Amino acid sequence: MSYLVIARKWRPQKFDDVVGQQAVTRTLRNALSSGRLAQAFVFAGPRGVGKTTTARILARALSCVKGPTPDPCGVCEPCVEIAEGRDMDVLEIDAATHTGIDNVRDVIITGLSIMPVRDRYKIFIIDEVHQLSPQSFNALLKSIEEPPPHVVFMMATTELEKIPETVLSRSQVYEFRTISTKAIADQLRTIVDAEGITAPQESLQLIARDAEGSMRDAQSKLDQVIAFTGKTMSGEDVATVLGLVGRDLLLDAVQAVADEDAPAAFTLAARAVELGYDLRAVCRELSRVVRDLLVLTVDPSRLSDPEIAGETERDRLKDLAGRFSREDLLRAFDVLTKAEVDIRASAQPRYHLEMALLRWIYLRKLVSIEDLIAGAPASASAPASRATVAARPTPVSPSTPATKPILSSPSTPSITSTALPRSTPASASTPAAPSTPSPASNPAGGFKDALLSEIRKAKGVFYNMVVAQAQKIEVAGDQMTFTFSPAQRALREQLEQNRAWLESLAQAAAGRKIAIVGVQQDAAAGGPQPSEGAQKAADKKNALREQALADSGVQAMLEVFPAEIRDVEEI
Repeated sequence: MSYLVIARKWRPQKFDDVVGQQAVTRTLRNALSSGRLAQAFVFAGPRGVGKTTTARILARALSCVKGPTPDPCGVCEPCVEIAEGRDMDVLEIDAATHTGIDNVRDVIITGLSIMPVRDRYKIFIIDEVHQLSPQSFNALLKSIEEPPPHVVFMMATTELEKIPETVLSRSQVYEFRTISTKAIADQLRTIVDAEGITAPQESLQLIARDAEGSMRDAQSKLDQVIAFTGKTMSGEDVATVLGLVGRDLLLDAVQAVADEDAPAAFTLAARAVELGYDLRAVCRELSRVVRDLLVLTVDPSRLSDPEIAGETERDRLKDLAGRFSREDLLRAFDVLTKAEVDIRASAQPRYHLEMALLRWIYLRKLVSIEDLIAGAPASASAPASRATVAARPTPVSPSTPATKPILSSPSTPSITSTALPRSTPASASTPAAPSTPSPASNPAGGFKDALLSEIRKAKGVFYNMVVAQAQKIEVAGDQMTFTFSPAQRALREQLEQNRAWLESLAQAAAGRKIAIVGVQQDAAAGGPQPSEGAQKAADKKNALREQALADSGVQAMLEVFPAEIRDVEEI
């Protein structure tokens, strides 16, 4: 007797045997019990999920000597012959072969008026019905809408959208779903136990995951692995036979990223090449691991879900999930899926994998502006209100996610600032300061630039809030003078409060004692006196500026984005 493959040997014979399609099988059982049967059915869904099998079970239920019944006996002549595909009253038609209108007319339409030879119904099972030509569908329309009482149509398809709406409206449509990894693995366990094969759950889990929701694919893959291993299989055997990427390599790659171990990225890419893996599959499986880690960060209770991790992987996955933020994992998923697309058309796929891992490592160094502000120390003088800071961030690469540099709340001052690149010298962020010659030709100018740079490094917020707002900064002999406008009294006072620290910093930079002086411009020297209304507006603007600059959030923003304060307005 010839060998019967597992997919045929273990084909379901009853509705209860169909795995993962309870909604469909329960509806059909109830329809059989109540006698509310349609005369045309469309079974739609992915490959290998039970569409044609369900059609055959329904045909047996209609033709069984005890029927119509939701539980066909399986031993009467109609049940046996339908299961073996040789019942004269049940015609299985491949639409890919009988696609033309002449075939449909000869095989189906001509036979509609012929009564069944033995069974109650004449049943037409049309597989891959979407491949029929438009003329064939048009020829079937009247027959599907008003067939003779002894005729039942059952149509199966993987592409429901290709079936004309006129046909769907005349049929009952049942949509089959992909089967869960757990349900497939449980069915595989039933099969290997019955077949006397020793298989750890991890190996069956690998097969079920690789089947991607198709029971038939899983059974075919199991048959292939058994042919290689015999009566005992292991996870390594499954990975070897099916060409799967080893989980150890994938988890090692994630571990290298978590450790920010850039050399390991090149080592792991070389290892994948040496093992002969398809690097697109490596990126795809890494994306799956990233997805699993993201699930664990959202719902830690899923750690025991076999679809997420096998028993031997749970501790390691739990540890890795704790080392990544959700933002890290979302960015990583984008990087890996893009790398998979790039590898498809690349002559050097290894390079794309290496760069994807390095980019992932780099992206982990990014910190959201919200986290930076949340970690900034609160100012004792900061009011309860918040300021709105609008900034133009430093340009980033296209692959770097944009960070939203906006903090907002109602009825608070608004500061408009322009962020400068981090590589800009400190003195460049003070447009009010006059340009100076090079340090070699102007020692005073070189000292000023050096001191401003040190102030900025030591106290970035103080630099942006006070020093960068000065109207003029001059060095003459052993004195450095900061000139402020009449409306900047509070800034001059803050300079005075920090005078001792500034003088110690200046002495270290100049090698001699330097006096720090803050002066206020004479309002009369700047031109004609402003009107009383203009003076009040200026005073109000200055008060708003001081209120905003005292806010801890604004200080943190200025610390992160070196900027100059150009305007303040109430919103």
